[in-house]
Amino acid sequence: MPVTPGRAEFGDRVATGVLDVTSDPAKLERAGFWAVVVTFEGELTAVRMAHVEHRVRPAAAPLQAVADYLDGWESSLTEEAYLEGVSRIRRSIAAGETYQVNLCRVLSRRISESFDLDRLNDVLQQSNPAPYAARIDVPAARLDVVCASPELFLERAGDRLVSGPIKGTAPTADQMLEKDRTENIMITDLVRNDLSAVSLPGSVDVEQLCAEEAHPGVVHLVSTIASRLRPQTGWHDILAATYPPGSVSGAPKSSALEAIRSLEPVRRGPYCGAIGWVDSDAGEARLAVGIRTFWAERDAGGQRLLRFGTGAGITWGSDPSSEWAETELKARRLISLAGHALGPSDAAV
Repeated sequence: MPVTPGRAEFGDRVATGVLDVTSDPAKLERAGFWAVVVTFEGELTAVRMAHVEHRVRPAAAPLQAVADYLDGWESSLTEEAYLEGVSRIRRSIAAGETYQVNLCRVLSRRISESFDLDRLNDVLQQSNPAPYAARIDVPAARLDVVCASPELFLERAGDRLVSGPIKGTAPTADQMLEKDRTENIMITDLVRNDLSAVSLPGSVDVEQLCAEEAHPGVVHLVSTIASRLRPQTGWHDILAATYPPGSVSGAPKSSALEAIRSLEPVRRGPYCGAIGWVDSDAGEARLAVGIRTFWAERDAGGQRLLRFGTGAGITWGSDPSSEWAETELKARRLISLAGHALGPSDAAV
């Protein structure tokens, strides 16, 4: 079978060479190691890799953030539009249509043809280590992604399935609000319900609720939900039951997705989707929620763009200005670090 160029890196796992590219989740049940990206809109790209090995990155001193971190970046939602979006969601909650909606915006800037996202990956690995970091570069599949996600979407080991939704973000633990805890509990219940659709009755268990977890620049509340899959449950069934991730959509999920479609002017793409790997031979998988994620793509005019998404979960207790500030908090560190990788030829939008 011919092998084409491509590379995927997940922590100490490095996979090279491309054997197959598919959009069919059923193929993930077959032999092989697959690099996986699912857009928030549900478009799956799975790449079967030819070789997998384990490598350890040498330690390096962290870099300092670059000043004027938003220079050259354009947001899909202005501050005014975002604040109005939060207010509209609060009105829909008051009307009983939703309980929580994740409202996001996508930042974009032009990059040169020579810009290599490997440079950006090196910077993030050095200065913003993340438990579900990934670098996927597969030209044949049009994948050029760097992920520094702190959030587990799904981890599978045999028939055990685990999800670790994040809801609640603050600069420090003592700045976490009661609203953050309420939001986490709401989404934990949603994820518990999602897993129950493909799990053995009585096997869904909340193993950890609202645990504080520190990451570079922020503190999150994280819950852990685990279950045992029903026999003969495949990836098509798992993704149909759980997608998109509840923490980046809302509750009820169907109503939240309607709100997102009406309020967000651009597609999220890999942001808020799923990024990770499936090892069919070992019966294991680890997919992150695609937050803290950069990706390169072309606009309608052929211009190469670098994109990055940021958002916040909106509840009745949300203050619009505070939610906008949360989107800035989540973006500030990574966008500023990206300045170390961007060169003079990467012109502003």
